Amino acid sequence: MRLLVAEDEPHIAADLRGALEQAGYAVDVAVDGEAAWFQAEVEAYDAMVLDLGLPRLDGLSLLRRLRAAGSTMPVLILTARDGWREKVEGIDAGADDYLAKPFRMEELLARLRAILRRAVGHASALLVAGPLELDTRSRTVALDGRALALTALEYRLLAYLLHHRGRAVPAGELLDHLYDGEAERETNAIEALLARLRRKLGTPLIETRRGHGYVIAVP
Repeated sequence: MRLLVAEDEPHIAADLRGALEQAGYAVDVAVDGEAAWFQAEVEAYDAMVLDLGLPRLDGLSLLRRLRAAGSTMPVLILTARDGWREKVEGIDAGADDYLAKPFRMEELLARLRAILRRAVGHASALLVAGPLELDTRSRTVALDGRALALTALEYRLLAYLLHHRGRAVPAGELLDHLYDGEAERETNAIEALLARLRRKLGTPLIETRRGHGYVIAVP
């Protein structure tokens, strides 16, 4: 999963980036509204964390512009502690959830997991495919009850395919959603990553559909 953080306060942006990367996400940061608009237009993101008090283009204006352009990307807005009017305006403008500053990082992560699940129609934090279970809260993966040790990228790939279970995901889409904007992206990197993940799973859960992509099928 790849996230865009739109936050102009350097220490908050750094804390968010560190916590989100630790939680397994690929993260890009925009320090003003115009930069966030440009990045959201040209890159693929699974969700945005949006501070409403951005320079150059404020968060509400950015959110309205995104929705007017047809973007359905989940958005979690950050507001001032007493900004209840901003919360209402943010929800009306198309935000999926809000969080007041100061906030606990654990709550932000929980709210992000929830809007990401809702975006693809999952009700539970536990993603299951046959003998495979992935817990998005603890970032643990088990196969037949046995814990699997995955790298950050392997986990990110498996989580993305499970979130989109039943749909063939093209390699190009995986490249867009597994890596941040600073990473080099090559299609053969996805193939190598899939090969390593398949070896660890030891079961043919991830299918290759020629000309379409990779899928974890729904029985």
